Amino acid sequence: MWNATVLTLFPEMFPGTLEFSIAGKALKNNLWSLKTVNIRHFSNDKSGKVDEAPFGGGPGMVINPEVLDKALKSVSQEKGRRIYLSPRGKKFDQEFAKKLSKEKGAVFICGRYEGVDERFLIYNEIEEISVGDFVLSGGEIGAQLIMDATVRLIPDVVGNAAGLMDESFERHLLEYPLYTHPRVWNDMKVPDVLLSGNHKEIQLWKLKMSEKLTKFRRPDLWLKYIKS
Repeated sequence: MWNATVLTLFPEMFPGTLEFSIAGKALKNNLWSLKTVNIRHFSNDKSGKVDEAPFGGGPGMVINPEVLDKALKSVSQEKGRRIYLSPRGKKFDQEFAKKLSKEKGAVFICGRYEGVDERFLIYNEIEEISVGDFVLSGGEIGAQLIMDATVRLIPDVVGNAAGLMDESFERHLLEYPLYTHPRVWNDMKVPDVLLSGNHKEIQLWKLKMSEKLTKFRRPDLWLKYIKS
């Protein structure tokens, strides 16, 4: 079983979106597990305070390293990477999700305010991961995003696993356009090749469309595709 553990100030945010659809069904079927740990329970302050003003000045507050360290030690038995959601981290992508899905699980550390004390990250050799070039209010949404992308790659989670091979980012290509009934909608027709029944031609069309979309919309992926 793939196990996700989340250190957060807002455990009530979980499972959140992960309770629904594919991930939610897999969670109910025990194909993966989710555990939350409230960071505030490890506060040294009676009021549950976990943050302090940053040395050197600056806006916002920083989460105390002692509090975070105690919270992390409470789940020391959990296997897997220790991931801190951070806009300055290595960018999360499909390849990362594949690797993560083949491991035992992960412990996700969700920051808030201005972030966490750098010493906590260094001392515990925490892996910093970013879900994109933007800033969120905290790491919870990013953690859910990573879990969703990872869980669907676990064996038996997606009914038709073969369909995963046609999705965007496989082989460094974006997915081809999709069509369904009706055959004509707002004067736009389904491409004739998809109605031909010629599977070889259909596969060739799908590849060509994936290449066209990737080259136009994601030149960075296109270069990787050409090299591969």
